[in-house]
Amino acid sequence: MKEQSEETPQGPLPVVDFLKIPEDGDPYLEGFRCTSCDAVYLADRAACSKCGARDTLKTTRLSTQGNLYVYSIVHRSFPGIEVPYVSAIVDLEGGGTLKGNLINIEPDPEKIEMGMPIEVVFGDALGRVDRDGNTYLSYFFQPRG
Repeated sequence: MKEQSEETPQGPLPVVDFLKIPEDGDPYLEGFRCTSCDAVYLADRAACSKCGARDTLKTTRLSTQGNLYVYSIVHRSFPGIEVPYVSAIVDLEGGGTLKGNLINIEPDPEKIEMGMPIEVVFGDALGRVDRDGNTYLSYFFQPRG
């Protein structure tokens, strides 16, 4: 019999530290913005890499809108990962650059345009439950329509 502290969490777990899942709201991505130069980072740090200012990074909610910076169509992956898929890097409006998968578009260079507007969406990361009974939430990019 499991003890109280070993029970399965009520909701999905985030796949990365910068994905926040509030109990009473929608998931969002959180970054750190330098109050001196406005640079945005995904991880907290003691000094800004852009301007060198120390102790100036404050948490900020990242935009769910952006533009495709670059992509690669992946044709070979680990066993159990469906291919082909589109791995992408996106520049978010207001700052921040993320890598993730571009979904809801054919993995065809004729269909994907550099600079195309995208939006961040959230969904199940694995499509299954892990051996501890956990599900995971991830972020994805899709074309803005």
